[in-house]
Amino acid sequence: MDRRELAVFLRSRRERIAPADVGLPAGQRRRTPGLRREEAARLAFISTEYYTRLEQGRGPRPSREVLAGLARALRLSDAERDHLHHLAGEPPGPPPGPPREVRQSVLDLLHRLPQSAAFVTSAAFEVIAWNDLAAALMEDFSAVPRRDRNLVRRAFLGPHLQGAGLYDVSDVGEFARHSVGRLRAAAARYPDDPEMAALIAELLAGSEEFARLWASHEVGGARTLRKTFRHPLVGPVTVNCDVLDITDRDQQVVIYTATPGSRSEEALRLLSVIGTQRMTVEH
Repeated sequence: MDRRELAVFLRSRRERIAPADVGLPAGQRRRTPGLRREEAARLAFISTEYYTRLEQGRGPRPSREVLAGLARALRLSDAERDHLHHLAGEPPGPPPGPPREVRQSVLDLLHRLPQSAAFVTSAAFEVIAWNDLAAALMEDFSAVPRRDRNLVRRAFLGPHLQGAGLYDVSDVGEFARHSVGRLRAAAARYPDDPEMAALIAELLAGSEEFARLWASHEVGGARTLRKTFRHPLVGPVTVNCDVLDITDRDQQVVIYTATPGSRSEEALRLLSVIGTQRMTVEH
């Protein structure tokens, strides 16, 4: 890993991107060209501290997933992406498991749905991209470790926010059954992926319910088209659920929308203003 050259390359690529290129306001107080470090980090779905260390030449070797996020955030060409991998000491090549890199056009779609909570999951049910309303409705995914972004692990093993089930959603039981079937199918597609094998082993050891459902050998399952989140700030939010398959990446885009004119639509609109900030009520 060439830390010095990697640092210089990242900074040069960051500084060439205008904020408007990625849908950000230019602002009046920018002292340097291009994106700020925190903006590049957010677009890559990594912490600002981690990105800063990389640009200062003192970060650890980035994983393939981090490199993919950096390439996407900095809008690298194929040649630049390969160069980034070589600088990081990680020759480019196909990942052994489910792809986690989200196409830029799909990321653009998420952020063009400001009235819908939308996110992308990998074949292993890891949330790998999301928009602001999804973070406000469910949780701030950028603030939790990657392992806790896996919805199957969260459903069966926790942690559960406020002591409730998976985001206190009404169909958690149906989701559990559906997810086990889809995870079994994904495991067959990626038999050599150590992360997939470790996830399944952890679930089998930690959840009797998962072990029972896994032993049934069901594959696939019906999807719930309507569900209710019991949100701690705005109360119950009933949403329609639509799922779009991104076949070439083995990913899914999940979109939650509320019925126009409903109380739930008002709740989502309020959440879009509140964001992920914590609100306290004085008694």
